[in-house]
Amino acid sequence: MFGAGGGTSSYREIEETDLIVLWGSNARAAHPIFFHHLLQGVRNGARLYVVDPRRSESARFADLWLGLDVGTDIALANAVGREIIAAGLENREFIRRATTGFEAYAEAVQPWTLERAEEVTGVPAAAIRDLAHAYATADRAQLCWTLGITEHHNATDNVLALIDLALLCGHVGRYGSGLVPIRGQNNVQGGGDMGALPNKLPGFQDVEDPDVRARFERMWGRPIPPRAGRHLTLMFEGMEEGVVRAVYAIGENPATSEADAGRATRLLSGLDLLVVQDLFLTETARLAHVVFPAAADWAESEGTVTSSERRVQRVRKALDPPGQAREDRWILSELARRLGVDWGRPTAEEVWDELRALSPIHAGMSYRRLDAHGGLQWPCRSEDDPGELFLHSRLWKDPIEGPPAPFMAVDHDPPVDRLTEEYPIRLTTGRHLDSYNTGVQSGRYRSPRRVGGTLDLDPFDAASLGVRDGDRVRVVSRRGAIEAPVRVSDGLRPGLAFMAFHYPEETDVNRLTIEAWDPKSGTAEFKATAVRVEKL
Repeated sequence: MFGAGGGTSSYREIEETDLIVLWGSNARAAHPIFFHHLLQGVRNGARLYVVDPRRSESARFADLWLGLDVGTDIALANAVGREIIAAGLENREFIRRATTGFEAYAEAVQPWTLERAEEVTGVPAAAIRDLAHAYATADRAQLCWTLGITEHHNATDNVLALIDLALLCGHVGRYGSGLVPIRGQNNVQGGGDMGALPNKLPGFQDVEDPDVRARFERMWGRPIPPRAGRHLTLMFEGMEEGVVRAVYAIGENPATSEADAGRATRLLSGLDLLVVQDLFLTETARLAHVVFPAAADWAESEGTVTSSERRVQRVRKALDPPGQAREDRWILSELARRLGVDWGRPTAEEVWDELRALSPIHAGMSYRRLDAHGGLQWPCRSEDDPGELFLHSRLWKDPIEGPPAPFMAVDHDPPVDRLTEEYPIRLTTGRHLDSYNTGVQSGRYRSPRRVGGTLDLDPFDAASLGVRDGDRVRVVSRRGAIEAPVRVSDGLRPGLAFMAFHYPEETDVNRLTIEAWDPKSGTAEFKATAVRVEKL
């Protein structure tokens, strides 16, 4: 947030806050450990508001569920902001001292009356007003979101709309109030921290900054390209254009995880060279020219992992990798040696110490200190720095330290895949509690909780189609078709269907999803597909 690539708050804060807004997140199923912290906050007296098209497992714990239409998050957020301003509940002193752009924001949200928002979002005006007044008047409030906000063609604008609400009420930069993007998989935060982004070097340092590049070039002894690279979606566009001819996929299964998976498979199959480094022979690995069997870093290697609260913790080796599997670090070092550059065999700690020498926010996190403290939160800039429990306390200094936080007015833009008579049902995707991502790991064991690859339908839609639980249907989008068994769910509303993406061998839902993507983040619009359902 505001230039830092991580959430502002710590897990313990959600246990001690007064109000929690869970927006576009079914944390009960997708982030169960975090959800335990959230439930502790509810038990301690926090009110819980859930904003989600589905009445999900998480929504069943809520004081109020706001069931908005898919892709109307900005309309709802702008209406909440307008109502806060109209009621005179904005934090005027914080806005004056710590922000810029408030007047333009207030003007932009002015048209979003409660009545107009109800018409666009499907959320009753009274519920929008309730959320607005509760969030604005809470002493401390946590605003949390995940892929229900970010897997849209306007993902970045969705996030900005939520940040605007926090700035409006001063719910950032102090204990118990913050912005919490819950990460989708283990160590997603750590991947970004280490520079696995096309425009950043480790520590979220801008690759186009010549001074930053110079420090890395001195350490590495090699020039660094001065321009941002391609994110994943642009890589696939490059494959389609014939510009990208070779891909090295490490721990990634894009043949099934990418939107419009049929297109993704076709493009991967047409490469001159595809190298895959993974634990299992994934669908992507089956297409590869070369496969490097990798160790499971959480148990078969040394290293670090970073959680959604910016906490870096040690990972310790418990087992040797099976067969010819090797640690990622060994594979990369050996590949470098065979390409003519001998890195030796650096230990995990040696690699980490190099990172600390280049990333100021990690400088104080020696292995010794990580072990002694059970992990540390960045930024941690020196050996006597305890790390930061929450970010942006500078905004509450008078005068503030550093630049003010800008309001960024954004406007509603509906999903790209429009509903029509031919495709009248909105399909959204998500997770099940017992399964993980594309099922490569979790699909290898049985679970009594496993639902499998079903098409979840509202009772009204199921009755209209003449189908019941277990009946097979064909689901058709503008890009493809799959078959799936029906599961009737009272958590859905008429016109809304749901599928999980964990079961590509049974129901490859990403053969239906659209490749439309957010130009700022590169994220595809997995959450909003127009489909029709045909009884078989």
